Amino acid sequence: MQGILPDREIAALFQAGALSSTRERDGDQIQPASLDLRLGPVAYRVRASFLPGGGHSVEDKLERFALHEFSLEGGAVLETGCVYVVPLMERLALPDHVRATANPKSSTGRLDIFTRVLADHTQEFDKVPAGYRGPLYLEISPRTFPILVREGSRLSQIRFRCGEPTLSASELTELHELARLTTAEAANISDAGIALSIDLSGDAGTLVGYRGKRHTGLVDVDRRAAYPLADYWEPIARRGTGELVLDPDEFYILVSKEAVHVPPDHAAEMTPFDPLVGEFRVHYAGFFDPGFGHSQAGGAGSRAVLEVRSHDVPFILEDGQIVGRLVYERMAARPDRLYGADLASNYQAQGLKLSKHFV
Repeated sequence: MQGILPDREIAALFQAGALSSTRERDGDQIQPASLDLRLGPVAYRVRASFLPGGGHSVEDKLERFALHEFSLEGGAVLETGCVYVVPLMERLALPDHVRATANPKSSTGRLDIFTRVLADHTQEFDKVPAGYRGPLYLEISPRTFPILVREGSRLSQIRFRCGEPTLSASELTELHELARLTTAEAANISDAGIALSIDLSGDAGTLVGYRGKRHTGLVDVDRRAAYPLADYWEPIARRGTGELVLDPDEFYILVSKEAVHVPPDHAAEMTPFDPLVGEFRVHYAGFFDPGFGHSQAGGAGSRAVLEVRSHDVPFILEDGQIVGRLVYERMAARPDRLYGADLASNYQAQGLKLSKHFV
């Protein structure tokens, strides 16, 4: 089997013992091409972010760097500017031909919560090597809003891969000609993926994005439609120039000019940072499930919502400027359920949209 494992194969990993959990699996935990990961009952405040490295477990490093341990069973507040590590409920015993990659969930990214998965003896974040047997941990660092989490909260997701599923530039061009992956008139395609540009157009006064406010109340990550938008976000209107100055250390929600289409037999991922297009990071939450923007799954015209943060210096974005690339990968098989079809998919057929927590 070559490609990204679909939902039924993820379920088969549980049945085979390659995936296990300390608690019964949630009914909606398996997505079309990924598995949501759940926080365990305890968390650690740590001095700084770290990687375990080849000779150490995460537990070894926690013994050195943890400042204190606290329970998540009744819920706990994670403060902005602090770094936490939480052991996850899920544990892996991967076959030798299966590897995994993690990413924040869409709602996590749109709350500006920086998360990365850690595994024992690894030297990279969010990557789990083939054949890995051991626990998983999540590093969490809220950047803009303090958050309330609890045991079982789902902030990150993981994909399982076999072989080399990433499409080459020629294969991506062929797929675009067949399935129309973006609405761009002339798609910009390279080995790095298909380009997405920023939408800052419209008449003067048109809303083009949001900037996160500082010193707000907390956000309970498990509550939907619970918080007034105006208490947490500053709307950004187009000022007639089609430009936006990104201030360092500020967090923005913007949207792509192109609508995105992910065919049912493929998945996609946004590159989070490309120094060739500017000193800013785009899209913490990089997974696009099979069926995203697919017309038969109710998603014709789904644009990519982008979480944007500038690095170190102010940076001017202009309407139509390339801000990232979408990498496409083959599915090992078509999933049983598509994003937006028979699923509670929050961001199908979206335009500019904040996370599900705000009204």
